Amino acid sequence: MMLLLSILLLSPMTTTAGHSDERALVDFRAKITTNYGVLASWNSSTSYCSWEGVTCGRRRRVVALDLHSHGLMGTISPAIGNLTFLRALNLSFNSLHGGIPPNIGSLRRLWYLDLRDNSLVGAIPSNISRCTSLKILVIADNQKLQGSIPAEIGNMPMLTALELYNNSITGTIPPSLGNLSRLAVLSLKGNHLHTTLVPSALYQQPLRTATAFTVQPVIFEKDLGRSLPKVQLFGLSGNRLTGTIPMSLTNLSSLQTFDISSNEFTGVVPSALGKLQYLQWFTLDANLLHANNEQEWGFLTSLTNCSRLQVLSIGWNRFAGKLPSSVANLSTSIQLLRIRRNNIAGVIPSGIGNLIGLQQLILGENLLTGAIPVSIGKLTQMIKLYLGLNNFSGTIPSSIGNLSDLFALGINSNNMEGSIPPSFGNLKKLIALDLSSNHLRGSIPNEIMNLTSISAYLVLSDNLLEGLLPFEVGNLINLEQLALSGNQLSGKIPDTISNCIVLEILLMDGNSFQGNIPPAFKNMKGLAVLNLTSNKLNGSIPGELGSITNLEELYLAHNNLSGEIPELFGNSTSLIRLDLSFNNLQGEVPKEGVFKNLTGLSIVGNKGLCGGIPQLHLQRCPNSAARKNKKAMPMALRIAVPAVGAILVLFSGLALAVFLCKRSQATTTKEQQPPPFIEIDLPMVSYNELLKATDGFSEANLLGKGRYGSVYRGNVENQGIVVVVAVKVFNLQQPGSYKSFKAECEALRRVRHRCLVKIITSCSSIDHQGQDFRALIFEFMPNGSLDNWVHSDTEKESGNGTLTMEQRLDIAVDIVDAIEYLHNGCQTSIIHCDLKPSNILLTHDMRAHVGDFGIARIINEAASTSSNSNSSIGIRGSIGYVAPEYGEGLAVSTYGDVYSLGITLIEMFTGRSPTDDMFRDGLNLHYFAKAAHPDNVMEIADSRIWLRNEGNNRNATRDIARTKECLAAIIQLGVLCSKQSPKEWLLISDAAVEMHNIRNTFLSAH
Repeated sequence: MMLLLSILLLSPMTTTAGHSDERALVDFRAKITTNYGVLASWNSSTSYCSWEGVTCGRRRRVVALDLHSHGLMGTISPAIGNLTFLRALNLSFNSLHGGIPPNIGSLRRLWYLDLRDNSLVGAIPSNISRCTSLKILVIADNQKLQGSIPAEIGNMPMLTALELYNNSITGTIPPSLGNLSRLAVLSLKGNHLHTTLVPSALYQQPLRTATAFTVQPVIFEKDLGRSLPKVQLFGLSGNRLTGTIPMSLTNLSSLQTFDISSNEFTGVVPSALGKLQYLQWFTLDANLLHANNEQEWGFLTSLTNCSRLQVLSIGWNRFAGKLPSSVANLSTSIQLLRIRRNNIAGVIPSGIGNLIGLQQLILGENLLTGAIPVSIGKLTQMIKLYLGLNNFSGTIPSSIGNLSDLFALGINSNNMEGSIPPSFGNLKKLIALDLSSNHLRGSIPNEIMNLTSISAYLVLSDNLLEGLLPFEVGNLINLEQLALSGNQLSGKIPDTISNCIVLEILLMDGNSFQGNIPPAFKNMKGLAVLNLTSNKLNGSIPGELGSITNLEELYLAHNNLSGEIPELFGNSTSLIRLDLSFNNLQGEVPKEGVFKNLTGLSIVGNKGLCGGIPQLHLQRCPNSAARKNKKAMPMALRIAVPAVGAILVLFSGLALAVFLCKRSQATTTKEQQPPPFIEIDLPMVSYNELLKATDGFSEANLLGKGRYGSVYRGNVENQGIVVVVAVKVFNLQQPGSYKSFKAECEALRRVRHRCLVKIITSCSSIDHQGQDFRALIFEFMPNGSLDNWVHSDTEKESGNGTLTMEQRLDIAVDIVDAIEYLHNGCQTSIIHCDLKPSNILLTHDMRAHVGDFGIARIINEAASTSSNSNSSIGIRGSIGYVAPEYGEGLAVSTYGDVYSLGITLIEMFTGRSPTDDMFRDGLNLHYFAKAAHPDNVMEIADSRIWLRNEGNNRNATRDIARTKECLAAIIQLGVLCSKQSPKEWLLISDAAVEMHNIRNTFLSAH
């Protein structure tokens, strides 16, 4: 921009007086609102040529107005058109709304216009084409900007850059754009454009009538090379474009980036791409393109002549036939090769090791066969290798152990044989490893168990592994998911496994483990799923298992267990699935907790059991001394269960309103695997009961208000126990509240995860005025919302009463786990649509539960309703957190949740809200954080993170340095998630892996 201003200052100016320019600037200021005096210098005490952002020429005519990233609010005044000597106008990265004034067409000398990243609406005025000197036109990231692309833009001969990406522009791409012979950048991605690129056979058919036959419009009716001879970036991704890729693409001799992903292109890819000597980025993902033979695969062979190619991504298409051996001859500068989810057969050529610059090789979900080449071990810069869901055979090359920077490895669901290479012990940065569903034999190498870096998951299930589980398993102190199901492992379960204190899912079913169940499992406080089905375990069931506060699923079927069912199981507040079937258990069955829910309980095949609820149809228990002693027990002790512990046993016959999402790892044997969804009826509580519980919905019990209703604290008495619940009452007078109630019910009945707020029951009734009444009853979260803690003013100076670094990291992990589960853990994915700190609630031990699904979308329903831009549910989310792609008419997507996650992470660790006035003087929270990364993160961080411990810690200096390193990683993750373009955001699975790694690295250095 400085070079631009220097050029303008040296430009000759007319002798016209500048008073009209000053008046135009004053009128412009009158339409701007800002709280931090960005335009404070715009007053009569100084010359308008010295006003901030204003540059004048030699004769006091305004030649440049640059107010980018100043937090401006308001509208763009039509008076801007009176600055007739203006050559550069930059109002980007503000919060301007309203339309683009047509008067802008009066700026005949203008050659630079940038209005990106605002909230402009309406259409692009057609008379913008009167700016015949314009070279750079950027009107991007205005999600509500609609209308069509003016055909008159094709009459702007000087244009070198046209960037209209991430708006809501509809219609076709004008053929007149083919006249822009100087165009170097064409970016129209992320709109709703529909057209074809070249004439099809339909053009050769005679035109009958306008109603019987309509010619499909095209972008470029002539050769692309002649239309756009200088284009370097050609970006049309994320639209609704159809047709075929034109052969004349190969004539774009200056092309560097070609991205048409996420459209509906068909046909084959043109060959002769090797003519594109400057090509660096070639992306065709998520289309309907195909290749079935050597000739149709010619484009890949031709690309081997593109020596500068860095990214080749053609996943999610219909490519088939054999993978050409020429793939090994691609440029050594290529970093990403992604051909995921096609129907490609053949082998990976051994020459793949020549691609020494490769960092990501994604070939999963195809039909590839043969052996995995040993030469892959030469790709020492590799960080992600995914070959899963193919038909590979042979042994796993030990040379993979040479990939010392690898953090994710997946070779699951193939036909691999042999043993797991001990060389995997060299992968010291590995976070995730999946070798499941193969034919691997031998023992589990101790070297694997010494990889303390593994934190996301270690999946070795459904193989032929044998021998003992190494006691070194206790070294996996950062691991969250361990799956060993369906092998031939034997011996005792080592007590050292209890060292895995953050482990959430432990699947050991379908093996031959013997001996007792280690009572030390009680130390694994994070355990949510434990499956020991179909082993040879004996002895009694440790009662300590019932004290694991997060345990949701426990499978112990098909063992040799004896003794009684521990009474603690009935007191568990979290347990919702329990399978004890086909053992030798005896004695009375408890009647509380999970034992009241027949859908989540299985105890068949235990002939010695008695009692329980009547629906179990068990014989009555004899009047044993034990039962007499129990009856003689003081009543106070029998009902002294903590309030939190009774939440899930409210009301006789109460059941959770959820669909149990399929967890393939957490099943019993394959023959007894439950159906993907188990629907549970939802009994409803009465209006009068809620009225009493909330003291008439009094203000004293009001916890908070939202868009569609209010949440109250309620005290419910059940069998002598007073339990605290949260009652969400919907305001049915508010438009959209019925749909919100329905949406939340529909979402909650499909989910079940430790990091999601649990629903207890609902109420659909009539109130005392005879009006419809709707309410949902949730588990009470005693520590309120994350928003209250992040923005609390209590003990601000010392840091007491605020969240520690460790707590924030744990909460962040819980949040990403919840969203990752919603997107990928359910058979039908769910988009939350309104992730923000006020919708994240904290338990008594400061762990996060994501709530408020009032505008959530089931993924298939989101697709079917995406065209409804007037939905009263309000898919836009909350200001500051809503994804840039969510404008009127834009479909919701999982990327939107990733964006909200990024903003939330930044807010958690800076203590600054995205809607806070303090940011309106700068950019937004995303750019505020980006500008500070990595060197100045301590300046923007919430200082209360370390203030509390600084005075009492001898190692304060070291801890602050460690905190700074962690903050830099967190801020970077938040920035990556909240980029303006959905195509640049991380996948939630990648964000989850990174978040776990950040937390584990910080804690391990403690």
